[in-house]
Amino acid sequence: MTRKKKRKSNNKISNLTNTILSILKKDRNKTFNYKQIAAILDLNDASSRNQIIKKLQQLKAKKEIEEVERGKFKAIVSAEYHTGIVDMAQRGSGYVVCDDFDEDIYIASNNMNKALHGDEVELYVYKRRKRGKLEGEITQIIKRAKSEYVGAIQIHKNYAFVIPDSNKMSTDIFIPINKIKKAEEGDKVLVSLEDWPEKSDSPNGRVLQVLGKPGEHNTEIHSILAEYGLPYEFPKEIEDYANNIDTSINEAEIAKRRDMRKDLTFTIDPKDAKDFDDALSFKELDKGLYEIGIHIADVSHYVQPGTVLDDEAYERATSVYLVDRVVPMLPEILSNNACSLRPHKEKFTFSAVFHLDDKAEIKNEWFGRTVTYSDARFAYEEAQAIIESKTNTIPAEVSLIGKEYKTDQAIADATLKMDELAKIMRRKRMSSGAISFDKVEVKFNLDEEANPVGVFFKTSKDANKLIEEFMLLANRKVSEFIGKQRPEKTYVYRVHDEPNESKLATLQGVVSRFGHKLNFKDKKSISSSLNKLLKDVNGKKEQNLVDTLTIRTMSKAEYTTKNIGHYGLAFDYYSHFTSPIRRYPDVMAHRLLQRYLDGEKSANADVYEDKCKHSSNMEYLATKAERDSIKYMQIRFMQDHQDEEFLGVISGVTDWGIYVEIISNKCEGMVSVRDMKDDRYNFDESQYAMVGENTKTMYQLGDEVVVKVKAADLVKKHLDFYMVGKPTE
Repeated sequence: MTRKKKRKSNNKISNLTNTILSILKKDRNKTFNYKQIAAILDLNDASSRNQIIKKLQQLKAKKEIEEVERGKFKAIVSAEYHTGIVDMAQRGSGYVVCDDFDEDIYIASNNMNKALHGDEVELYVYKRRKRGKLEGEITQIIKRAKSEYVGAIQIHKNYAFVIPDSNKMSTDIFIPINKIKKAEEGDKVLVSLEDWPEKSDSPNGRVLQVLGKPGEHNTEIHSILAEYGLPYEFPKEIEDYANNIDTSINEAEIAKRRDMRKDLTFTIDPKDAKDFDDALSFKELDKGLYEIGIHIADVSHYVQPGTVLDDEAYERATSVYLVDRVVPMLPEILSNNACSLRPHKEKFTFSAVFHLDDKAEIKNEWFGRTVTYSDARFAYEEAQAIIESKTNTIPAEVSLIGKEYKTDQAIADATLKMDELAKIMRRKRMSSGAISFDKVEVKFNLDEEANPVGVFFKTSKDANKLIEEFMLLANRKVSEFIGKQRPEKTYVYRVHDEPNESKLATLQGVVSRFGHKLNFKDKKSISSSLNKLLKDVNGKKEQNLVDTLTIRTMSKAEYTTKNIGHYGLAFDYYSHFTSPIRRYPDVMAHRLLQRYLDGEKSANADVYEDKCKHSSNMEYLATKAERDSIKYMQIRFMQDHQDEEFLGVISGVTDWGIYVEIISNKCEGMVSVRDMKDDRYNFDESQYAMVGENTKTMYQLGDEVVVKVKAADLVKKHLDFYMVGKPTE
């Protein structure tokens, strides 16, 4: 057997300084001698060794590296090293979002050093700029964002590759043939990364689960959940544990609580809701006061710390609402039964009870555990009918669930009075600088096989806003009650920072196209001008575009123990208290409130801050899954409309194409510039437009256009259009 010959190099080694620095910087905590560096470079001749030895001494003299032991060198830590999160772009390059800089750091594909989208990395930032941007090199992967990916498997004789669905994943995954787990050619699979050998282009992995055939409904929905690491069923031990919980309303527990079962109490929810987190009670008092209770399911009574059920709820942190199903945070025995405030059932609740006058001023407040009885259940549409009738009788079209409520007149009176108080509270909130987001939600009518047969838009009316205002009241006053205590107490806040100035400037550039102006003079003027903008675009062709862009200017709301207030709601104190069936932070909020009502000392802030970060992250993943499921269903819907022309609005313009949102169903797709054959089009960034070289035809952000479906790809979740042209007058 012949021994492999080492490559000889009698010539000067090119770029040796940067090569040595790159090796040492990549493993900054490790030492290297000249032999190790030569081995990495596959050099083993005297000339090459001498060049490396000489260069190491030169770099040491320049204080770019240090000699830790005789002949052993390591990189010197300098201010050029930073940490950040990778945001992958096309063709393997990307950016690192870094708090130390006002702009993202560009990373060329050859400097990614096996980093993947979302990874927390260490990077070295060069002093020079490329294409007007700061440039860097990733030197270390601190923490992988994820280790599991969804993709289609390609099987060869002795091995397989998985091509990930995500366009943010720049490499395929190599799978040894003995680790494909009975997958067949083309199957959608969930794979786990195992290792990434130094000289391999692709990481090695193994198949964890075969999800099914691409394009099939359940395969695609399960793929969306798997892509974000979200479960779609409970382990048997969790179901068994939940099913064995004592859910009886027993006298011993009732004795520990405020009994509010005789107070008129009802729920208002979507007509297809299966779990009811909250109920309202109403009682007219003397001297023009009204007692209104906001009653929330007492999940913390059943979900005890340290149990497997609590661990599972914490890991999930939120329910996930996909287009055709809900993936609940809690098993059904709790979410739809024991904790759900169903009509004509006694329930253990956690309540915020207020005495309000006719001006919606709070005269008294009380917080604590209660037992309640729901007299009736409204759908939003039924409550809306009462509000619109403006009479103290329930309209004929309203069929309340059950017949045990106190009287029709009492329920109608309560609804009308609470609507009146809610409108006062909303006006006060708006005048204090709250932002009014009433973004249209896309919903689907599905047949029995989950095929989309229609699209409709969900809008917020007075009945929705009634519930919203009283939930906001409870969330605000509970957090204020704890936040103002001294010494300071640990609590779970829902915070929202002020808008980013550069994003506001970008928004101004876009909305000016439609004749709108923003005032950035101060915090309150920003709020009022944003509200005016949202009001002015209501019902216009650019509404959804402007709504979306305005939301993007906002900072992301998150959970934390460090209260900075909530900009969007204009509250100094705010928490999530009102939905513990579907949000774990609300469970934590209930536990902490009871702890402080019992006079116990403050909880450990570090422990709760970690839980807040986990909850924020899981909320982000759930939101992405929900959006992906909507996109998937929109594409399914458009598959049956491929011969039709649609009127749309240009929602985005890039150098590779034009994004168009169809007005009638909010489906968004792309017209590739390569498919625009009537002229040669160039992207004009300053005008947010695509302009024809010869005809000077301009397609600009916000323009109405007519499009036709080119392709509706369920597997890639991509909708492509042909440009028909501008609509005729």
